[in-house]
Amino acid sequence: MSTYSETILPQNTHPGDSSNQTITGIAYKGDGYYSRTDGFHTVQYNLTGFTGSVIIQATLATNPSASDWFSLSVTQHTGTGSTGSFLYNFTGNYVWVRAQVAYTDGTINSILLNH
Repeated sequence: MSTYSETILPQNTHPGDSSNQTITGIAYKGDGYYSRTDGFHTVQYNLTGFTGSVIIQATLATNPSASDWFSLSVTQHTGTGSTGSFLYNFTGNYVWVRAQVAYTDGTINSILLNH
């Protein structure tokens, strides 16, 4: 079985003005795209001074519209001044996966997806 590891959200730094910034990443192929049976995924959030929340969204649709996406609560990281790497596992034969971030301070160094 092949393993895929990719950066699904590159570095983003908040402008530092306490405004609420929301970033929705582009769609990346999940296990369901490759017809894998285990559906096991891992995400890693690399953050510095992060205040806000990060969540992974997924869809079972092959050509998703905006209404096809749903949030995976098991992947939610909410922090005030969080610094470090945070790992979350989730299982599902999701066709597409993306990251959504809402934050008021700090830096998202990267969000990685492994499956």
